Amino acid sequence: MSDRDNGKMIDDIAHEQGSGDPFFAAVRATRMPMVITDPRQPDNPIVFCNRAFQTLSGYTRDEILGRNCRFLQGPETDRATVREIHDAVEAGRDCAVDLLNYRKDGSTFWNALYLSPVRGATGEIQFFFASQLDVTDRIEAHRTVAAQKAEVEREVVRRTAALQAALEEKTMLLNEVDHRVKNNLTMVGSLLRLQTRQNRDPSAEKPLNTMLQRIDALASVNRGLYQGADVKHFDVGAFARRLADDLVEASGQPDADVTLNLQPVTIPAEHAAAFGLIMNELLANALDHGGTADAPLKIVISILRDDDHGELVVSDNGPGFDANSSAENGMGIMLVRRLAKQFGGDVFWDSDAKGGKVTMSFPLELA
Repeated sequence: MSDRDNGKMIDDIAHEQGSGDPFFAAVRATRMPMVITDPRQPDNPIVFCNRAFQTLSGYTRDEILGRNCRFLQGPETDRATVREIHDAVEAGRDCAVDLLNYRKDGSTFWNALYLSPVRGATGEIQFFFASQLDVTDRIEAHRTVAAQKAEVEREVVRRTAALQAALEEKTMLLNEVDHRVKNNLTMVGSLLRLQTRQNRDPSAEKPLNTMLQRIDALASVNRGLYQGADVKHFDVGAFARRLADDLVEASGQPDADVTLNLQPVTIPAEHAAAFGLIMNELLANALDHGGTADAPLKIVISILRDDDHGELVVSDNGPGFDANSSAENGMGIMLVRRLAKQFGGDVFWDSDAKGGKVTMSFPLELA
């Protein structure tokens, strides 16, 4: 029997109403579009198609049989996918692809094609069995998702660029603020120093020097805020180290023994100035009054923390002081108390024969 006669026999059997080969009867009855091609004939033509395939493609049985499946291809069919199918047929292997096909009326659909060889007893390929499934909705859904994803990515890029520009502008403004504040503090400090040099009243010298120390402390706070990477928080440990170096140098006591016990603690930037002034008052007081005739000056600065509270402790080995009297008459202690209230801090003075100690406890949840 010739190949053509064999193909005609297969098609005739497949169209019998449930008689003949039960496989072809089942293929004919299924709702999934299916075709069978014969690679032993020139151009591997279709020798069988079920009604579901006719419905999917829009072609009649007579328009389909004897043609290669490429008649479903069109201008936008992906040529690389077509080559993949061709290579699978040449190699005699299975193939599963999504392919854009065209119906008889010119409309398109995405075809989930599965192609598989059918071999005879000798291993020779007798037919290729191909099932199709219209997956247009799935492909379009994927395309929609991809388009939406691309749009989101473009929006992210756009907004990131806008945020970067805003950050650069903010950084520029912060640098300008830092520059102006630094200039203003420098000018105020220069005026006070000029006033100190021209001062003829010995009783005014100490208050002027104390005010200069406070201005210098504020300048140091400003440097710590605007020269760091995080302008929203203030590193009190790093500030304590800078302030101790500056005040010891300015005090003319290079032999002072200053011990730093600093744990990592930050506070909100809006409380930095108040905290800086408090630390300046406590350390300056320790430098003024610490030490005795028999013992060199020793100062311990501790910054500690637990789960929700921080603690600043400044102690010295001076003769001690009357905390109640100081609280009533000392401007420094009054200033410390008022500034501490601004961020919920509590200040405690302790004095005995071993020296003085001031402890300030403050909430860390503010940070």
